[in-house]
Amino acid sequence: MLASGFVDARVSKYLLFSIVTSSIIASITNSKYLFHIQVAPHLWRYKQIWRLLIWQGCYTNSTEVLFAAMTAYHLRIIERLWGTHKFTSFIISTLPYTALLPPLVLALILRPLSLNTLNYLPAGPTPVLFALLAQYHAVIPHVYKYRLATSSSSTASPPSGPIFSDKSISYLLAAQLALSQVPGSLISAVVGWCIGYAWRNEILPGAAQWRVPSWVLQEKSRGEDYEGLRRRLEDESLVVVDAASGVVEGRDDERGRQRRTLGPQILDQFRGAF
Repeated sequence: MLASGFVDARVSKYLLFSIVTSSIIASITNSKYLFHIQVAPHLWRYKQIWRLLIWQGCYTNSTEVLFAAMTAYHLRIIERLWGTHKFTSFIISTLPYTALLPPLVLALILRPLSLNTLNYLPAGPTPVLFALLAQYHAVIPHVYKYRLATSSSSTASPPSGPIFSDKSISYLLAAQLALSQVPGSLISAVVGWCIGYAWRNEILPGAAQWRVPSWVLQEKSRGEDYEGLRRRLEDESLVVVDAASGVVEGRDDERGRQRRTLGPQILDQFRGAF
């Protein structure tokens, strides 16, 4: 859980690399304008429904790429806790919801309520990251808390100031991502968070119980894993038994030498001299 890097978190590594490389490729090919969504004219006038499928493909500015990559790095602990199989299944099973719900909420609910003021949804997998952040909030406990003292106080009263934990840095990075292009980025973040908790409470139809086939991830079956574990434990037990038997034999030899009388011991000393 506390290992650095991407130990036991290969999908999180691919997610972080895809966030960075997709933005670079979009910049090189000058195709960033294809990923964001404007309800009018993209959806209502031009009927560009394909934007609903690709708008999470990349971020369009370096600030969002930085904070998204750092957030994905902090969320790798979810994959270590769940395992690669469940982690991948969560991302794929919630992908239809994270792709379709934010644009639909914006187009059908928020835009009419705002008198057509809200119209823009920035590109990037912000809903996916916030769905993962909801799991991080629910299952990962804090290790320690600390207080930022805002004023000096006497020894009789505790210092005043906000209280933070070791998880605060993860929430701060995610907050920067959610506030990068308000209000569109905030809509993506809130909807993604709700999707994450809906998945956790088994509200999303067909998402909570679905799992990626093991052959897709090239995972070994549980029987093979248990067989390797059994062999390793047997080898370790043999080593322990051999060491224990050696100690017992050594103690028996020592006890035999201690039980011999003084006469045979003296004869042994002079036996080689005759």
